Order: sequence, then C-alpha cells, then structure tokens
Amino acid sequence: MMKAIVYSGPGEKALVDVPKPHIEQPTDALIRITRSTICGTDLHILKGDVPEVKPGTVLGHEGVGIVEECGPSVTGVRPGDHVILTCINSCLHCDFCRRGMYSHCTVGGWELGHRINGTQAEYVRVPLADGSLLKIPEGMDEDALVLLSDIFPTGLECGVLNGQVQPGCTVAVIGAGPVGLAALITAQLFTPARLIALDLDPSRLEKARELGATDIINTRDGPARTCEAVKALTGGLGADTVIEAVGIPATFELAQVDSPPSDNWPRFIPLPCSPPMSQDLVAPGGHIANIGVHGKPVSLHLEHLWSHNIAIATRLVDTCSAPMLLRLVKAGKLNPACLITHRFELAQAMEAYDCFINASQTHALKVIIRSPGPR
Repeated sequence: MMKAIVYSGPGEKALVDVPKPHIEQPTDALIRITRSTICGTDLHILKGDVPEVKPGTVLGHEGVGIVEECGPSVTGVRPGDHVILTCINSCLHCDFCRRGMYSHCTVGGWELGHRINGTQAEYVRVPLADGSLLKIPEGMDEDALVLLSDIFPTGLECGVLNGQVQPGCTVAVIGAGPVGLAALITAQLFTPARLIALDLDPSRLEKARELGATDIINTRDGPARTCEAVKALTGGLGADTVIEAVGIPATFELAQVDSPPSDNWPRFIPLPCSPPMSQDLVAPGGHIANIGVHGKPVSLHLEHLWSHNIAIATRLVDTCSAPMLLRLVKAGKLNPACLITHRFELAQAMEAYDCFINASQTHALKVIIRSPGPR
C-alpha cells in the first residue's frame, strides 16, 4: 500500500492508502515520486469541469521521481535514473506523435491524473515510458524541474507559440497565476517589445513585474477600463498577442471585442469589480491563444471579429518543448524555481491544497509536495 491524494467526486479529495501500482505493460515504468505539485487543472477536476475523471482516481500529472522498475520494452531509462514525468504520455510512433501532437497520441495523451492514477502519490505507473520521461542531469534542482512537467511547456506551447509571439510585438497575458507567469517568462525568449500582465491580485501583478512584465494592469475596475488601459499602452490598437490563462468565460471574452459582461468575471479572486461592456483587447491581425481550461461555454463574438483578421488558437500541451526547456534550465537561461512559493510533505497534502486554493490570501504560486523515501 501507499499514500495518495484521491479524487472522490466534485469537491471531494482525501489523502488515503491505496494499492501500490505495478508494471502492467512492457512499455511501463514504475516511478517512486520524490516531488509533485498541484495544478489549476486539478482544481478544475475538483470543480467537476473534467467529468471524465472518475471518482477513485489519484490526482496529479506533474512530478519528478526515481525509476524503480522498467517493463521489458523500455530502453530510454533504467532503475535508479532520476526523471521528469511529462504530463503527456507519447508513443512517439503514431501519426499525431510524428507531427509533435503528443497530446493526441492514439494510445497515450493526457493519462496521469485523468484516465489513470496520477503523481500525487508515493509511486506512479507511467505508461509509454520512453516517450514520457526525461532523464535529469546530475546536480540540478529537482524542485524546479517539477515545473517542466506541465506549466512551462504549457505556457510556451499553448500561449507563446500558438500566439505567434514575434520580436518587437506586444503581448497581453490575462491571468498572472502560475501558467500565465510561465507564458510571460517564456514569451521573453522571443523578445517582445511590450509585455502586459493583467490580473485582479496585486501581489501576482507585482510578481509579474518582477519576472519581466513591462506593464501591469489591475482588472478590478472591470473589462471596459481594462481594455482602455491596454489601448493606451498600444497606441489605441490593442495587443498583437493575447494569451488567456484563466479559463472562465469573462477572461476569454475580454480577449475579444465588444463582448458583454459576464457573471463569472470576479470568480476565483474575491476582489470587487464593476461589469461595464469591454472594448477590444486584441489588435487587428492579432492572435488570441487560449491556455485556460474551460468548463463552461464561452461566447465567440464573430459579429465583431470577422473583419479583424484575428486568429484564435486552442491547444492541449504536448510537452514536446520539455527537452529544450531542460537544456535552458541546465544552461542557466531559465529559472522555473522563481514560481515556487511553498513546500509541503505528502502527509500535509490537504494543507497544500488549502494553500493553493486560497492563493489570494496565501500568495501561493506553485507548491511543491515532497514524498517520503522508500518503505
């Protein structure tokens, strides 16, 4: 048996004893988890926004650990290797994988903490291990490398690359939570001229400024004034790239033009705001890149967008950028640890969740959960 954080239905989670996993397929690896973390997607699961996650599933899709056992077909790692677990499992051979669309792998994709048991546990079975594990060079900060499992590839792939960030452009990131900040950090690899962070939380906005935002905008005065502020910074045009990193209707609608107010605008962060009509946030010819996990329908205002040459991109992270990001971390060009704010032991898992859920009070960004040694 082992300890694991188990989803028991909407709003229900608990740290309980569950059977230790074992090798089931020749391509599996058994990993002893040393560090995991909590993602905003886990909160969406707990809200019921991801209904395919069944009660009884171990949560978590990010982590670092040590290979304990390998199936006979695994060639890329061996017992004793320290590894990053990417949040997407890839066979590397199907048509989607050959196109770099690992999230649509015909036998893999987003498995951990979704369709099978995840990483917020002492051990996890990783399918398709050769396409799902990255060996860690000796001497690296493994706390920091947990963030290469998901949020840094997500910020880069779903936000920056899908948003077509280019040198000299203007980027607006809606939501300065962990994944929004990861997008803000990785956008700087492409040297935008202006990098605008938008959020309701003053502490997160200050963190965004610290991490490279040229401008910060507190959205508490509502969509209309927010858009006016962005226009004032962009010569009245709007941003070339708008990255939506929250996942509620109001924030996606904010990225569009003349969208109506939403009852969901102040959700998650309990700060006051007024609900006037928002103006255009994306410039003509610009890109809207969605990162947020949306559990409710969102209005698409084609009555305003159709003539503006706007491209809208959605994506589930593929983690194909993770090896490159690991090289940047090793070279000292990228520091994921800047987003770690709290550390907990696995026995404190419920405290870790409370800390992460109440981020507006605790100022949490990424929390690291450390697992005990072998039993």
